[in-house]
Amino acid sequence: MTKKLLAELLGTFILVFFGCGAAVLMGPQIGMLGISLAFGLSIVAAAYSLGAISGAHLNPAVSLGFLMAGRMPMAEFGGYVLAQIAGALLGSLVVFLIASGKAGFVLATDGLGQNGFGAGYLGEYSLGAALIFELTASFVFVCVILAATASHVSSASTALAGLAIGLTLTGIHLVGINVTGVSVNPARSLAPALFVGGKALSDLWVFIVAPLAGGAAAGLAHASGFFRPGGIEPAPATGAATL
Repeated sequence: MTKKLLAELLGTFILVFFGCGAAVLMGPQIGMLGISLAFGLSIVAAAYSLGAISGAHLNPAVSLGFLMAGRMPMAEFGGYVLAQIAGALLGSLVVFLIASGKAGFVLATDGLGQNGFGAGYLGEYSLGAALIFELTASFVFVCVILAATASHVSSASTALAGLAIGLTLTGIHLVGINVTGVSVNPARSLAPALFVGGKALSDLWVFIVAPLAGGAAAGLAHASGFFRPGGIEPAPATGAATL
């Protein structure tokens, strides 16, 4: 179990370091397309390096989806979430330490890739738009993960699961960066918000509630058998690996 938690910590660190690091350190140079690719590639890197150990959930919404689908025991869920939050905090800390080495960097105004909505944040979309996007995107993301890693999927297809999941996250960012900065992951949102404070903290509830609701809904849809061909039973709850 300790090895699984360390893998989740490291994997979530990779996600935040790649994704938020790209936004903070290289945003003007690479734009939204580059940031989207950074988040997607971080998932590919973590999935293929750590997936066999912990499943590379890297996201409380994903772990909740696995729990609701009956593919993760409750005993592991809390540990996974704590490890993911710790990894995200460490990733945000490293990005902050690097960014603060540049003259003129101001945390309160330059930020750490935190999520948000409304006046003063990127496209200035409304609270309703932010909730709809995060709920929908989280549902789709977790559905893809559960379907791509299901027990009935062939070994050849499972080998490509990390790539499919990473590309899905890239696509989600291409749609939604201008709306919320894209969370679909409470740990990824919590860590930068704790560093930045202010509006980032006041907006944070959206990026906890909506992704968890989307992940839970995806898990229930998977448990219902919607993603399984007829006659195939679900895998037992084993903390199932993503890869």
